[in-house]
Amino acid sequence: MQRLDAIDETSYLSVPNAAVYRKIMRCFYREYEKMRFQLYREDIYELLKDEEEFAGYTMQQLELDLAALVRWKNLTPIQDPGRVYTIADYKNKQYRYTMSEYAVEIERLTLRLETVFLESGSLSTNFFVRLEKSLEETESMADAPLKEVNEWWSLLQEDFKRLNQNYQDYLRDFYSGKADRLMKSVEFVLHKDKFIRYLNEFVQELQHHSRRIERLLKKSRELMETVVLERVVQSELEIPHAVLEFRGDAEPSIRENVTGKWISLKNWFLDSEHKECEAKRVLRITNEVIRSIIQNAALIVQMQNWGISRKEDYRKFLELFLSCESLEEAHRLSAHVFGIQQVQHLKTNGPREADAINESVYQEPPAEFLLKPHTRAYRERKDRTGFADKTMEKMIQREQYLRQAARQREIVLRYIRDGKIDFTQITDVITESTRSVFLQWIAQANMNSQQKGRTEYGQEYRLHRRKGTCVLHCEDGELTMPAYVMEFQER
Repeated sequence: MQRLDAIDETSYLSVPNAAVYRKIMRCFYREYEKMRFQLYREDIYELLKDEEEFAGYTMQQLELDLAALVRWKNLTPIQDPGRVYTIADYKNKQYRYTMSEYAVEIERLTLRLETVFLESGSLSTNFFVRLEKSLEETESMADAPLKEVNEWWSLLQEDFKRLNQNYQDYLRDFYSGKADRLMKSVEFVLHKDKFIRYLNEFVQELQHHSRRIERLLKKSRELMETVVLERVVQSELEIPHAVLEFRGDAEPSIRENVTGKWISLKNWFLDSEHKECEAKRVLRITNEVIRSIIQNAALIVQMQNWGISRKEDYRKFLELFLSCESLEEAHRLSAHVFGIQQVQHLKTNGPREADAINESVYQEPPAEFLLKPHTRAYRERKDRTGFADKTMEKMIQREQYLRQAARQREIVLRYIRDGKIDFTQITDVITESTRSVFLQWIAQANMNSQQKGRTEYGQEYRLHRRKGTCVLHCEDGELTMPAYVMEFQER
Protein backbone atom coordinates (compact mmCIF):
# COMPACT_ATOMS: atom_id res chain seq x y z
CA MET A 1 0.00 0.00 0.00
CA GLN A 2 1.32 3.47 -0.81
CA ARG A 3 2.38 5.73 2.05
CA LEU A 4 0.48 9.01 1.91
CA ASP A 5 1.40 10.34 5.37
CA ALA A 6 2.87 13.78 5.97
CA ILE A 7 6.58 14.04 5.09
CA ASP A 8 8.35 15.55 8.10
CA GLU A 9 11.62 15.84 6.19
CA THR A 10 10.20 18.70 4.07
CA SER A 11 9.22 20.84 7.07
CA TYR A 12 12.39 22.94 6.92
CA LEU A 13 11.38 24.27 3.51
CA SER A 14 8.29 26.15 4.75
CA VAL A 15 8.84 27.12 8.40
CA PRO A 16 9.35 30.83 9.30
CA ASN A 17 13.11 30.32 9.71
CA ALA A 18 13.38 28.39 6.41
CA ALA A 19 16.22 30.55 5.01
CA VAL A 20 18.60 29.49 7.79
CA TYR A 21 17.59 25.82 7.67
CA ARG A 22 17.92 25.70 3.89
CA LYS A 23 21.38 27.28 4.04
CA ILE A 24 22.51 24.68 6.59
CA MET A 25 21.15 21.81 4.49
CA ARG A 26 22.70 23.28 1.35
CA CYS A 27 26.10 23.30 3.07
CA PHE A 28 25.60 19.67 4.04
CA TYR A 29 24.67 18.80 0.46
CA ARG A 30 27.66 20.62 -1.06
CA GLU A 31 29.98 18.70 1.25
CA TYR A 32 28.08 15.49 0.49
CA GLU A 33 28.93 15.97 -3.17
CA LYS A 34 32.58 16.26 -2.15
CA MET A 35 32.33 12.83 -0.46
CA ARG A 36 32.35 14.35 3.05
CA PHE A 37 29.40 12.47 4.48
CA GLN A 38 29.85 13.36 8.17
CA LEU A 39 30.41 16.86 9.55
CA TYR A 40 30.92 18.31 13.01
CA ARG A 41 28.99 21.35 14.11
CA GLU A 42 32.25 23.31 14.06
CA ASP A 43 32.65 22.48 10.35
CA ILE A 44 29.15 23.77 9.60
CA TYR A 45 29.79 26.90 11.66
CA GLU A 46 32.95 27.66 9.68
CA LEU A 47 31.05 27.32 6.41
CA LEU A 48 28.24 29.59 7.61
CA LYS A 49 30.54 32.36 8.90
CA ASP A 50 31.68 33.08 5.33
CA GLU A 51 28.17 34.32 4.45
CA GLU A 52 27.24 37.96 5.13
CA GLU A 53 23.76 37.20 6.48
CA PHE A 54 25.33 34.92 9.14
CA ALA A 55 27.72 37.50 10.52
CA GLY A 56 25.98 37.56 13.93
CA TYR A 57 25.17 33.87 13.96
CA THR A 58 26.33 32.06 17.12
CA MET A 59 27.19 28.47 17.97
CA GLN A 60 24.19 28.27 20.33
CA GLN A 61 21.83 29.17 17.51
CA LEU A 62 23.46 26.57 15.31
CA GLU A 63 22.94 23.88 17.96
CA LEU A 64 19.24 24.74 18.19
CA ASP A 65 18.88 24.67 14.39
CA LEU A 66 20.72 21.34 14.15
CA ALA A 67 18.45 19.90 16.83
CA ALA A 68 15.38 20.99 14.83
CA LEU A 69 16.76 19.35 11.68
CA VAL A 70 17.45 16.17 13.66
CA ARG A 71 13.86 16.25 14.95
CA TRP A 72 12.58 16.52 11.38
CA LYS A 73 14.80 13.54 10.40
CA ASN A 74 16.87 15.54 7.92
CA LEU A 75 20.08 14.92 9.86
CA THR A 76 21.21 11.82 11.72
CA PRO A 77 23.49 12.46 14.76
CA ILE A 78 26.34 10.03 15.43
CA GLN A 79 28.12 10.32 18.74
CA ASP A 80 31.90 10.46 18.36
CA PRO A 81 33.64 8.92 21.37
CA GLY A 82 37.03 9.64 19.86
CA ARG A 83 36.72 13.36 20.63
CA VAL A 84 35.74 12.93 24.30
CA TYR A 85 38.58 14.02 26.60
CA THR A 86 36.73 15.01 29.76
CA ILE A 87 33.54 14.11 31.59
CA ALA A 88 32.08 17.45 30.48
CA ASP A 89 32.76 16.59 26.85
CA TYR A 90 31.01 13.26 27.32
CA LYS A 91 27.98 14.95 28.82
CA ASN A 92 27.91 17.50 25.98
CA LYS A 93 27.90 14.61 23.51
CA GLN A 94 30.13 15.52 20.60
CA TYR A 95 28.14 14.60 17.50
CA ARG A 96 28.90 14.11 13.86
CA TYR A 97 25.94 14.80 11.57
CA THR A 98 25.09 13.04 8.32
CA MET A 99 22.25 13.65 5.86
CA SER A 100 19.38 11.18 5.66
CA GLU A 101 18.34 9.62 2.36
CA TYR A 102 15.23 11.80 2.21
CA ALA A 103 17.28 14.95 2.83
CA VAL A 104 19.64 14.17 -0.05
CA GLU A 105 16.77 13.70 -2.49
CA ILE A 106 15.00 16.84 -1.23
CA GLU A 107 18.10 18.96 -1.80
CA ARG A 108 18.50 17.51 -5.28
CA LEU A 109 14.89 18.46 -5.92
CA THR A 110 15.41 22.04 -4.72
CA LEU A 111 18.43 22.42 -7.01
CA ARG A 112 16.36 21.06 -9.91
CA LEU A 113 13.58 23.54 -9.13
CA GLU A 114 16.02 26.44 -9.15
CA THR A 115 17.06 25.63 -12.73
CA VAL A 116 13.74 24.33 -14.07
CA PHE A 117 13.27 27.37 -16.34
CA LEU A 118 16.80 27.10 -17.69
CA GLU A 119 16.42 23.45 -18.69
CA SER A 120 13.79 22.77 -21.31
CA GLY A 121 12.49 19.49 -22.64
CA SER A 122 13.21 18.32 -26.15
CA LEU A 123 11.74 15.92 -28.68
CA SER A 124 14.93 14.05 -29.44
CA THR A 125 14.45 10.90 -31.54
CA ASN A 126 17.78 9.37 -30.49
CA PHE A 127 16.06 7.64 -27.57
CA PHE A 128 13.84 5.70 -29.99
CA VAL A 129 16.93 4.41 -31.80
CA ARG A 130 18.62 3.44 -28.54
CA LEU A 131 15.48 1.74 -27.19
CA GLU A 132 15.12 -0.22 -30.41
CA LYS A 133 18.77 -1.28 -30.27
CA SER A 134 18.45 -2.39 -26.64
CA LEU A 135 15.27 -4.38 -27.29
CA GLU A 136 16.98 -6.19 -30.16
CA GLU A 137 19.42 -7.57 -27.58
CA THR A 138 16.64 -9.09 -25.41
CA GLU A 139 17.18 -12.67 -26.58
CA SER A 140 20.89 -12.52 -25.85
CA MET A 141 20.16 -11.45 -22.23
CA ALA A 142 18.66 -14.85 -21.46
CA ASP A 143 22.16 -16.40 -21.27
CA ALA A 144 24.29 -13.31 -20.53
CA PRO A 145 26.13 -12.80 -17.21
CA LEU A 146 24.10 -11.06 -14.49
CA LYS A 147 26.36 -8.02 -14.50
CA GLU A 148 25.81 -7.53 -18.23
CA VAL A 149 22.05 -8.02 -17.75
CA ASN A 150 22.02 -5.33 -15.07
CA GLU A 151 23.89 -2.86 -17.28
CA TRP A 152 21.54 -3.60 -20.20
CA TRP A 153 18.44 -3.09 -18.03
CA SER A 154 19.78 0.14 -16.51
CA LEU A 155 20.57 1.58 -19.95
CA LEU A 156 17.12 0.57 -21.28
CA GLN A 157 15.26 2.16 -18.37
CA GLU A 158 17.39 5.31 -18.40
CA ASP A 159 16.65 5.91 -22.10
CA PHE A 160 12.94 5.25 -21.56
CA LYS A 161 12.82 7.55 -18.54
CA ARG A 162 14.52 10.41 -20.38
CA LEU A 163 12.26 9.92 -23.42
CA ASN A 164 9.17 10.04 -21.23
CA GLN A 165 10.28 13.07 -19.23
CA ASN A 166 11.56 15.05 -22.22
CA TYR A 167 8.38 14.84 -24.27
CA GLN A 168 6.23 15.63 -21.21
CA ASP A 169 8.33 18.69 -20.32
CA TYR A 170 8.37 19.94 -23.92
CA LEU A 171 4.66 19.53 -24.66
CA ARG A 172 3.66 20.84 -21.22
CA ASP A 173 4.89 24.31 -22.21
CA PHE A 174 2.29 24.53 -24.98
CA TYR A 175 -0.53 24.06 -22.46
CA SER A 176 0.69 26.64 -19.95
CA GLY A 177 -0.89 30.09 -19.70
CA LYS A 178 2.32 31.86 -20.68
CA ALA A 179 2.72 29.77 -23.86
CA ASP A 180 -0.93 30.35 -24.78
CA ARG A 181 -0.44 34.11 -24.60
CA LEU A 182 2.83 33.88 -26.54
CA MET A 183 1.25 31.80 -29.35
CA LYS A 184 -1.37 34.53 -29.78
CA SER A 185 1.19 37.31 -30.12
CA VAL A 186 2.39 38.81 -33.38
CA GLU A 187 6.03 37.87 -32.69
CA PHE A 188 5.11 34.17 -32.66
CA VAL A 189 4.19 34.23 -36.35
CA LEU A 190 7.87 34.67 -37.24
CA HIS A 191 8.77 31.41 -35.44
CA LYS A 192 5.69 29.41 -36.47
CA ASP A 193 7.36 27.47 -39.30
CA LYS A 194 10.29 26.47 -37.10
CA PHE A 195 8.01 24.93 -34.45
CA ILE A 196 5.86 23.13 -37.03
CA ARG A 197 8.90 21.67 -38.81
CA TYR A 198 10.36 20.51 -35.48
CA LEU A 199 7.10 18.86 -34.41
CA ASN A 200 6.51 17.25 -37.82
CA GLU A 201 9.96 15.65 -37.78
CA PHE A 202 9.26 14.24 -34.33
CA VAL A 203 5.89 12.85 -35.46
CA GLN A 204 7.45 11.14 -38.48
CA GLU A 205 10.23 9.55 -36.43
CA LEU A 206 7.77 8.47 -33.73
CA GLN A 207 5.52 6.80 -36.29
CA HIS A 208 8.49 5.04 -37.89
CA HIS A 209 10.17 3.78 -34.72
CA SER A 210 7.06 3.06 -32.63
CA ARG A 211 5.89 0.42 -35.08
CA ARG A 212 9.30 -1.27 -35.08
CA ILE A 213 9.52 -1.15 -31.27
CA GLU A 214 5.98 -2.53 -31.07
CA ARG A 215 6.98 -5.53 -33.18
CA LEU A 216 10.07 -6.12 -31.02
CA LEU A 217 8.02 -5.98 -27.81
CA LYS A 218 5.43 -8.41 -29.15
CA LYS A 219 8.19 -10.74 -30.33
CA SER A 220 10.11 -10.75 -27.04
CA ARG A 221 7.20 -10.33 -24.57
CA GLU A 222 7.01 -13.98 -23.53
CA LEU A 223 10.79 -14.34 -23.19
CA MET A 224 11.02 -11.09 -21.25
CA GLU A 225 8.27 -11.91 -18.76
CA THR A 226 9.33 -15.52 -18.16
CA VAL A 227 13.14 -15.41 -18.25
CA VAL A 228 14.77 -12.01 -18.69
CA LEU A 229 12.90 -10.14 -15.95
CA GLU A 230 13.78 -12.89 -13.48
CA ARG A 231 17.45 -12.49 -14.44
CA VAL A 232 17.14 -8.73 -13.99
CA VAL A 233 15.81 -9.29 -10.46
CA GLN A 234 18.68 -11.66 -9.73
CA SER A 235 21.18 -9.13 -11.06
CA GLU A 236 19.72 -6.48 -8.74
CA LEU A 237 19.95 -8.86 -5.78
CA GLU A 238 23.65 -9.40 -6.60
CA ILE A 239 24.22 -5.73 -5.70
CA PRO A 240 24.38 -5.40 -1.89
CA HIS A 241 21.99 -2.79 -0.41
CA ALA A 242 22.72 -2.11 3.24
CA VAL A 243 19.23 -1.02 4.34
CA LEU A 244 17.33 -3.62 2.33
CA GLU A 245 19.63 -6.41 3.46
CA PHE A 246 19.13 -5.36 7.08
CA ARG A 247 15.34 -5.27 6.71
CA GLY A 248 15.31 -8.59 4.87
CA ASP A 249 12.73 -7.60 2.24
CA ALA A 250 15.02 -6.80 -0.67
CA GLU A 251 13.59 -9.27 -3.18
CA PRO A 252 9.87 -8.21 -3.06
CA SER A 253 10.76 -4.51 -3.40
CA ILE A 254 13.16 -5.11 -6.29
CA ARG A 255 10.75 -7.47 -8.05
CA GLU A 256 7.91 -4.96 -7.77
CA ASN A 257 10.17 -2.18 -9.09
CA VAL A 258 11.40 -4.20 -12.09
CA THR A 259 7.90 -5.43 -12.99
CA GLY A 260 6.47 -1.92 -12.76
CA LYS A 261 9.13 -0.51 -15.07
CA TRP A 262 8.51 -3.26 -17.64
CA ILE A 263 4.73 -2.64 -17.57
CA SER A 264 5.31 1.10 -18.09
CA LEU A 265 7.57 0.44 -21.08
CA LYS A 266 5.11 -2.06 -22.55
CA ASN A 267 2.11 0.27 -22.12
CA TRP A 268 4.01 3.10 -23.83
CA PHE A 269 4.17 1.24 -27.14
CA LEU A 270 1.47 -1.49 -26.94
CA ASP A 271 -2.29 -1.05 -26.68
CA SER A 272 -4.08 -2.70 -23.78
CA GLU A 273 -7.64 -4.00 -23.72
CA HIS A 274 -9.14 -0.83 -22.26
CA LYS A 275 -6.58 1.85 -23.06
CA GLU A 276 -4.55 2.94 -26.04
CA CYS A 277 -0.78 3.15 -25.79
CA GLU A 278 1.06 6.31 -24.82
CA ALA A 279 2.75 6.62 -28.21
CA LYS A 280 -0.62 7.15 -29.92
CA ARG A 281 -1.59 9.73 -27.29
CA VAL A 282 1.65 11.59 -27.95
CA LEU A 283 0.91 11.61 -31.69
CA ARG A 284 -2.59 12.96 -31.08
CA ILE A 285 -1.37 15.65 -28.67
CA THR A 286 1.43 16.70 -31.04
CA ASN A 287 -1.02 17.00 -33.94
CA GLU A 288 -3.29 19.14 -31.76
CA VAL A 289 -0.36 21.42 -30.94
CA ILE A 290 0.48 21.78 -34.65
CA ARG A 291 -3.15 22.53 -35.47
CA SER A 292 -3.32 25.10 -32.65
CA ILE A 293 -0.15 26.84 -33.90
CA ILE A 294 -1.55 27.09 -37.45
CA GLN A 295 -4.93 28.38 -36.23
CA ASN A 296 -3.37 31.01 -33.98
CA ALA A 297 -1.07 32.21 -36.78
CA ALA A 298 -4.04 32.48 -39.17
CA LEU A 299 -6.04 34.47 -36.61
CA ILE A 300 -3.13 36.83 -36.00
CA VAL A 301 -2.71 37.51 -39.73
CA GLN A 302 -6.45 38.03 -40.07
CA MET A 303 -6.50 40.49 -37.16
CA GLN A 304 -3.63 42.38 -38.72
CA ASN A 305 -5.53 42.70 -42.00
CA TRP A 306 -8.59 44.02 -40.18
CA GLY A 307 -6.60 46.91 -38.84
CA ILE A 308 -5.46 48.19 -42.27
CA SER A 309 -6.94 51.59 -43.05
CA ARG A 310 -8.20 52.09 -46.62
CA LYS A 311 -8.87 55.76 -46.16
CA GLU A 312 -6.21 56.80 -48.66
CA ASP A 313 -7.52 54.26 -51.23
CA TYR A 314 -11.03 55.69 -50.99
CA ARG A 315 -9.72 59.25 -51.36
CA LYS A 316 -7.85 58.24 -54.53
CA PHE A 317 -10.98 56.59 -55.99
CA LEU A 318 -13.02 59.75 -55.29
CA GLU A 319 -10.43 61.85 -57.09
CA LEU A 320 -10.64 59.52 -60.10
CA PHE A 321 -14.44 59.77 -60.16
CA LEU A 322 -14.28 63.56 -60.03
CA SER A 323 -11.87 63.61 -62.94
CA CYS A 324 -14.20 61.54 -65.20
CA GLU A 325 -15.33 63.62 -68.21
CA SER A 326 -18.49 61.62 -69.03
CA LEU A 327 -20.97 59.27 -67.39
CA GLU A 328 -19.79 56.40 -69.59
CA GLU A 329 -16.23 56.82 -68.29
CA ALA A 330 -17.59 56.88 -64.73
CA HIS A 331 -19.45 53.62 -65.39
CA ARG A 332 -16.27 51.97 -66.63
CA LEU A 333 -14.37 53.14 -63.52
CA SER A 334 -17.21 51.88 -61.31
CA ALA A 335 -17.08 48.49 -63.00
CA HIS A 336 -13.30 48.38 -62.42
CA VAL A 337 -13.56 49.31 -58.74
CA PHE A 338 -16.79 47.64 -57.61
CA GLY A 339 -17.26 45.03 -60.34
CA ILE A 340 -19.94 44.66 -62.98
CA GLN A 341 -23.45 45.20 -61.64
CA GLN A 342 -26.30 42.76 -62.38
CA VAL A 343 -24.13 40.30 -64.23
CA GLN A 344 -25.18 36.77 -65.18
CA HIS A 345 -22.59 34.00 -65.45
CA LEU A 346 -23.32 31.20 -67.91
CA LYS A 347 -21.03 28.18 -67.80
CA THR A 348 -20.95 25.35 -70.33
CA ASN A 349 -18.96 22.18 -70.61
CA GLY A 350 -18.93 21.85 -74.37
CA PRO A 351 -15.93 20.90 -76.51
CA ARG A 352 -13.70 23.69 -77.80
CA GLU A 353 -11.87 23.83 -81.10
CA ALA A 354 -8.86 25.57 -79.51
CA ASP A 355 -7.50 25.59 -75.95
CA ALA A 356 -5.86 29.02 -76.13
CA ILE A 357 -6.67 31.00 -72.98
CA ASN A 358 -6.32 34.35 -74.77
CA GLU A 359 -9.18 33.73 -77.24
CA SER A 360 -12.50 35.42 -76.45
CA VAL A 361 -15.80 33.57 -76.22
CA TYR A 362 -17.02 35.72 -79.11
CA GLN A 363 -14.50 33.96 -81.37
CA GLU A 364 -15.97 30.54 -80.55
CA PRO A 365 -18.57 29.06 -82.96
CA PRO A 366 -22.18 29.10 -81.69
CA ALA A 367 -23.55 26.06 -79.94
CA GLU A 368 -27.06 24.95 -79.03
CA PHE A 369 -28.04 23.66 -75.60
CA LEU A 370 -31.37 22.16 -74.62
CA LEU A 371 -32.80 23.87 -71.54
CA LYS A 372 -35.15 21.88 -69.34
CA PRO A 373 -37.86 23.56 -67.24
CA HIS A 374 -37.26 23.68 -63.46
CA THR A 375 -40.67 22.31 -62.45
CA ARG A 376 -41.63 19.23 -60.50
CA ALA A 377 -44.25 18.15 -63.01
CA TYR A 378 -41.75 17.97 -65.88
CA ARG A 379 -40.88 14.49 -67.05
CA GLU A 380 -38.46 13.81 -69.85
CA ARG A 381 -39.98 11.99 -72.81
CA LYS A 382 -38.62 8.50 -73.17
CA ASP A 383 -38.12 6.79 -76.50
CA ARG A 384 -39.75 3.38 -76.57
CA THR A 385 -37.12 1.47 -78.45
CA GLY A 386 -35.76 -2.02 -77.95
CA PHE A 387 -32.27 -3.02 -76.88
CA ALA A 388 -29.64 -4.91 -78.76
CA ASP A 389 -28.55 -8.42 -77.80
CA LYS A 390 -24.89 -8.20 -76.77
CA THR A 391 -24.46 -11.77 -75.55
CA MET A 392 -21.85 -12.56 -78.18
CA GLU A 393 -19.82 -9.43 -77.36
CA LYS A 394 -19.86 -10.33 -73.68
CA MET A 395 -18.66 -13.85 -74.40
CA ILE A 396 -15.83 -12.51 -76.56
CA GLN A 397 -14.79 -10.07 -73.86
CA ARG A 398 -14.98 -12.81 -71.22
CA GLU A 399 -12.81 -15.15 -73.29
CA GLN A 400 -10.29 -12.38 -73.85
CA TYR A 401 -10.15 -11.63 -70.14
CA LEU A 402 -9.74 -15.30 -69.20
CA ARG A 403 -6.94 -15.80 -71.72
CA GLN A 404 -5.18 -12.69 -70.46
CA ALA A 405 -5.57 -13.80 -66.82
CA ALA A 406 -4.28 -17.30 -67.65
CA ARG A 407 -1.30 -15.85 -69.48
CA GLN A 408 -0.55 -13.50 -66.59
CA ARG A 409 -0.81 -16.37 -64.11
CA GLU A 410 1.61 -18.47 -66.14
CA ILE A 411 4.11 -15.61 -66.25
CA VAL A 412 3.88 -14.91 -62.51
CA LEU A 413 4.06 -18.53 -61.37
CA ARG A 414 7.11 -19.05 -63.58
CA TYR A 415 9.14 -17.03 -61.04
CA ILE A 416 8.29 -19.42 -58.16
CA ARG A 417 11.34 -21.62 -57.70
CA ASP A 418 11.73 -24.12 -54.85
CA GLY A 419 8.52 -22.85 -53.28
CA LYS A 420 9.57 -19.20 -53.08
CA ILE A 421 10.14 -16.02 -55.07
CA ASP A 422 13.49 -14.37 -54.38
CA PHE A 423 13.34 -10.90 -55.92
CA THR A 424 17.13 -10.59 -55.77
CA GLN A 425 17.39 -13.55 -58.18
CA ILE A 426 15.06 -12.12 -60.86
CA THR A 427 17.18 -10.90 -63.75
CA ASP A 428 14.54 -10.92 -66.50
CA VAL A 429 12.80 -7.79 -67.73
CA ILE A 430 9.26 -8.09 -66.36
CA THR A 431 6.09 -6.50 -67.69
CA GLU A 432 4.17 -3.73 -66.03
CA SER A 433 1.27 -6.05 -65.14
CA THR A 434 3.63 -8.60 -63.54
CA ARG A 435 5.25 -5.88 -61.46
CA SER A 436 1.79 -4.71 -60.31
CA VAL A 437 0.95 -8.27 -59.16
CA PHE A 438 4.21 -8.58 -57.20
CA LEU A 439 3.77 -5.18 -55.52
CA GLN A 440 0.17 -6.04 -54.66
CA TRP A 441 1.28 -9.27 -52.94
CA ILE A 442 4.01 -7.40 -51.01
CA ALA A 443 1.58 -4.70 -49.88
CA GLN A 444 -0.97 -7.30 -48.77
CA ALA A 445 1.61 -9.07 -46.60
CA ASN A 446 2.98 -5.84 -45.10
CA MET A 447 -0.51 -4.87 -43.95
CA ASN A 448 -0.67 -8.11 -41.99
CA SER A 449 1.08 -8.25 -38.60
CA GLN A 450 2.19 -11.86 -39.37
CA GLN A 451 3.54 -10.89 -42.79
CA LYS A 452 1.22 -13.40 -44.45
CA GLY A 453 -1.01 -13.16 -47.51
CA ARG A 454 -2.95 -15.13 -50.08
CA THR A 455 -2.67 -14.77 -53.84
CA GLU A 456 -5.67 -14.60 -56.15
CA TYR A 457 -4.71 -18.12 -57.19
CA GLY A 458 -5.33 -19.47 -53.65
CA GLN A 459 -1.68 -19.79 -52.60
CA GLU A 460 -0.69 -18.78 -49.06
CA TYR A 461 2.70 -17.18 -48.54
CA ARG A 462 4.84 -15.44 -45.95
CA LEU A 463 6.95 -12.39 -46.73
CA HIS A 464 10.54 -12.15 -45.42
CA ARG A 465 12.74 -9.10 -45.67
CA ARG A 466 16.49 -9.48 -45.99
CA LYS A 467 19.12 -6.85 -45.50
CA GLY A 468 19.84 -4.47 -48.35
CA THR A 469 17.96 -3.72 -51.54
CA CYS A 470 17.55 -5.17 -55.02
CA VAL A 471 16.75 -3.82 -58.47
CA LEU A 472 13.77 -5.13 -60.43
CA HIS A 473 14.18 -4.67 -64.18
CA CYS A 474 10.88 -3.53 -65.72
CA GLU A 475 9.83 -2.61 -69.22
CA ASP A 476 9.31 1.01 -68.19
CA GLY A 477 12.37 1.46 -65.97
CA GLU A 478 14.35 0.15 -63.00
CA LEU A 479 12.60 -0.37 -59.61
CA THR A 480 14.81 -0.27 -56.51
CA MET A 481 13.08 -2.10 -53.68
CA PRO A 482 13.92 -3.94 -50.42
CA ALA A 483 15.28 -7.45 -50.77
CA TYR A 484 12.05 -9.39 -50.19
CA VAL A 485 11.57 -13.18 -50.34
CA MET A 486 8.10 -14.77 -50.66
CA GLU A 487 7.93 -18.24 -49.17
CA PHE A 488 4.86 -20.19 -50.35
CA GLN A 489 3.26 -22.84 -48.19
CA GLU A 490 2.51 -26.27 -49.60
CA ARG A 491 -1.20 -26.96 -49.86
